[in-house]
Amino acid sequence: MIKYFLYIRKSTDEDDRQVLSLEAQETELLELAQKERLDVIEIFKESQTAKEPGRKIFNQMLEKMERDEAQGILAWHPDRLARNSVDGGKIIFLIDSGKILSLKFPTFWFEPTPQGKFMLNIAFGQSKYFVDNLSENVKRGLRQKVRRGEWPGWAPIGYLNNFKTHTVIPDPERFRLVKKLFELYSIGNYSLKDLQNQITKIGLLSKAKKVLSISIIQHTLENPFYYGLMKYNKELHQGKHKPMITKKLFEECQKVLRDRARPIKKFVKEYAFRGLLKCDECGCSITSEIQKGHTYYRCTKKRIPCSQPYIREENLAEQISKILQKVSLNRAWAEKMTSHLDKEKESNQQAELAFAQKLKSQIEDCEEKLDKLLDAHLESVIFKDEYTAKKQKILNQKVEISEKLRDFEQKPNHWLELCRNFILSAQQAKIIALHRNFFAKRNFLKKIGSNPLLRDKKILFNPRGAWKILANFNSILRAEGAAQPQHPIWLCGQDSNLQPND
Repeated sequence: MIKYFLYIRKSTDEDDRQVLSLEAQETELLELAQKERLDVIEIFKESQTAKEPGRKIFNQMLEKMERDEAQGILAWHPDRLARNSVDGGKIIFLIDSGKILSLKFPTFWFEPTPQGKFMLNIAFGQSKYFVDNLSENVKRGLRQKVRRGEWPGWAPIGYLNNFKTHTVIPDPERFRLVKKLFELYSIGNYSLKDLQNQITKIGLLSKAKKVLSISIIQHTLENPFYYGLMKYNKELHQGKHKPMITKKLFEECQKVLRDRARPIKKFVKEYAFRGLLKCDECGCSITSEIQKGHTYYRCTKKRIPCSQPYIREENLAEQISKILQKVSLNRAWAEKMTSHLDKEKESNQQAELAFAQKLKSQIEDCEEKLDKLLDAHLESVIFKDEYTAKKQKILNQKVEISEKLRDFEQKPNHWLELCRNFILSAQQAKIIALHRNFFAKRNFLKKIGSNPLLRDKKILFNPRGAWKILANFNSILRAEGAAQPQHPIWLCGQDSNLQPND
């Protein structure tokens, strides 16, 4: 009497999927064995796909059959035994060699004859075709989903999958925390390990409530998904999900990642005014050195002999403070100017609408270019590598314009905001001039002008734009003792040449 192995299989090892499949197969097959009086000596259960060869339990069963422990297999359908050519070939070979004498299926007939083996081969081929075709259909569906701007996989950290609408939505608990991760790293003061410690302190953990690994943090920082684009199959696509950060913040993080990938330099003492000035006599840079506990600045004298002397750092700081005071605004002026700016807001509505429409037109142009680029790729006018590179460039351009439009809609009266910032900066100039923060003095000096020179221990410097106008009028008022003008808004008027260069 032929002895049988009962083999049952489902395609996944997840408990919540196909949960009744093994039980249902076993019940039906045992009823068939009882009905046909088959001698089942062992039951093999497996939860693994048959698309690839290498199923452990299936191979154990075949090894036992080669040792003649059984001569037949009872299964629900041939596709339970094999969905690939290797496993199907093993079954056929064992039939040819007489190791398998019988195969029993409730829904398929088999006899160990040439016709039976032919039909079994067809069944195995159909099973392979089904799984291959299913894979292609799934891939096609995923590609179409990406084209619609929908992410086809699990949502990255900070987002959740909405299984009802099949979209990606912000995670109410972790969205702001992941955004904080980008903001912290863009500062440049944190290594990835330090960043891991910081975000753990503020409560950013994985879904399993574990600390995020360094690799996950780095992958998150490099993922364009967070500023609105999706990278799928090495190609960027426009996403419909809500962006977490701006493209500018994302690029700042990429810059920090690139800089931190370079070899770490040894600590070097920073000098506040090194590299800021040029020698007016020979054009060389002004360098610094410490002598007897004091910092001195001098010309490097690398080109030609130069007669310029040393100057103490405190002397330079004092001169810069006087320059900053020349471009400062007192409180009364600032209040008058801001009051005038508030009145100007009402008269700029038409210009704002025109500017917004221009940005929208540029976005439409980008979309039109993307359509033409896709047509060219489909018609084989351009190769895929060229198509991918150009598409990425246009998509990034579209994102930048969209961010400009969003910022403009959130912050109307753009030039008025520039003027307001200028007024606040001019008020800040006096504060910086009076405080002993040499680095703040240097940064503000670079902000209001460029190319400062040093000659005979004196700084030669001219502010630019509105700062120059403010400095000139401050000089006139001090020289003549004149009263404050009634309408000091001329400092940052609507003439583009007078816009503050902030």
